[in-house]
Amino acid sequence: MSDTRADLSRVLSEAARATRLLVTSDFDGTLAPIVNHPADARPLADAAETLVALSECPDTVTALISGRALEVLRDLSGMPAAVHLVGSHGAEFDSGFTHPIDESLLRTIAAELASIAADKPGVTVELKPASVALHVRNADPADAEAALTEARNASQSWNAQLTEGKAVLEFAVISTDKGEAIDILRDTHNASTVVYFGDDVTDEKAFRALRGNDVGVKVGPGDTLAGYRVAEPKDVAAALKYLLGERRAR
Repeated sequence: MSDTRADLSRVLSEAARATRLLVTSDFDGTLAPIVNHPADARPLADAAETLVALSECPDTVTALISGRALEVLRDLSGMPAAVHLVGSHGAEFDSGFTHPIDESLLRTIAAELASIAADKPGVTVELKPASVALHVRNADPADAEAALTEARNASQSWNAQLTEGKAVLEFAVISTDKGEAIDILRDTHNASTVVYFGDDVTDEKAFRALRGNDVGVKVGPGDTLAGYRVAEPKDVAAALKYLLGERRAR
């Protein structure tokens, strides 16, 4: 992996010369700083404005691919229609879900997680259209660990896809894959090069889907398949701004 500013600038300059460019990003922890209460998340103004400006460049497509439900992502991001939005970890497009939803299993998981969270202050349950998330960021460490352990044990009887993120477990009743979302966007828009920014374990599937001259940028610490790394969301804003300048100058 390369993590120097010069190396990232070089590959972004190369990407800016693509015939058809797709610029994609995760939302939480990437375009928007991580916050204690998920409903408070908002994108950095510079990052949001630059992503919109990139969408206005010729032969350039932009998208957010998030674990958020699509409608929630639309509300929190404030993005115009020019920026494509994909929710539910890559499974929820404007046209609907990429796979069928097991509504009965969804209700079962929601009820069991609610029971687990009931006696643990700070542990919360988020119901999404195709998954249920257990958040422990605001809980006492002992309660957080207990909730995570109980949820993992309960999930042994569920035919659900488990995704472990930062202080959260999410159980999906459909197959979710940000890499699949990138493939769909790439094919739909005939993109010759993809740039993707992401910070969490769910973004590794997106990085795995990159190929050729694509550029993957990991935000923050941790093992990754991405070829490049930046420290925090404000660095994503700076990288997007640099890419915009290069794209406009091509």
